[in-house]
Amino acid sequence: MPAANRHVGEIRTPSTALGGVTVRVPAKVNLQLAVGPLREDGYHDLVNVFHAVSLFDEVTATEPADPGAGPITVKVLGESADEVPLGEDNLAVRAAKALAAAAGRTYRADLLIRKTIPVAGGMAGGSADAAGALVACNELWGLGLPREDLMEIAADLGSDVPFALLGGTAIGTGRGERLTPLETSGTFHWVFALAEGGLSTPRVYGECDRLRAAAEAGVPEPAASEPLLAALRTGDAEALGRALANDLQPAALSLRPDLARTLDAGRALGALGAIVSGSGPTCAFLARSGEHAAELATRLADSGVCRSAVTAVGPVEGAALVP
Repeated sequence: MPAANRHVGEIRTPSTALGGVTVRVPAKVNLQLAVGPLREDGYHDLVNVFHAVSLFDEVTATEPADPGAGPITVKVLGESADEVPLGEDNLAVRAAKALAAAAGRTYRADLLIRKTIPVAGGMAGGSADAAGALVACNELWGLGLPREDLMEIAADLGSDVPFALLGGTAIGTGRGERLTPLETSGTFHWVFALAEGGLSTPRVYGECDRLRAAAEAGVPEPAASEPLLAALRTGDAEALGRALANDLQPAALSLRPDLARTLDAGRALGALGAIVSGSGPTCAFLARSGEHAAELATRLADSGVCRSAVTAVGPVEGAALVP
């Protein structure tokens, strides 16, 4: 098994301060997102190369403090917390309820989400929180379900949730939920330019379909990029930068033309690769080194093309209990 993915199934001692369990879960960047033709069910077949990076949310599950509260409650702190839906629309709440349903019992928990991953930013923050809730509640409730069972529940919640459990670098097929870990060498250094506001993933897919229909060109079946897979195997950052690809990028730029200026700025500052992350609007830049990433982040933030810029490395492990 590749070193980047050795965490799968790893047993850790959880944090149980005040009866709670805390799980740390990473953001993702799509190194390749190949989108096939629109299917009759409204989905697209994808080839999605996921890469987990060191921007983390933390999800803490505790026994309810208020006996009269609902079975699952959620509170959100941190990055754009006021933009995160609460109640039934919160994916972490849905994950906890799905886990309880799978166990065949009624369970209760208070969830506290501390966010660093941007909201609606194309980095799967909501999916990360769902994965964190699955792992935290599985531990809090003493269910003992193996990671494979949690992956099945995750796949029903959303295409990105299983990868948040897995971490490392992996290729996703189908809707992106069928995962195969990829061999990856070394560490890659990233800068993420965070934009004002977010982008709706369904809206970006709809714009992708509209642009393709307007072009009246055939849409090929998605396929993995061999140059990209080779760059991951060898740890060649320059080759990886050249191979980055996202079929949703034209749609994201159509909806948010300002992102083109952000991408151009990063390229001008020497980024090895520049890409819209997932459905956007976060832009990802591959740097030569940690020092280059720090310089690039500072200069991007100072240039006014984004609201802020942060550095990260990848690949990192998926959802993991905090000791």
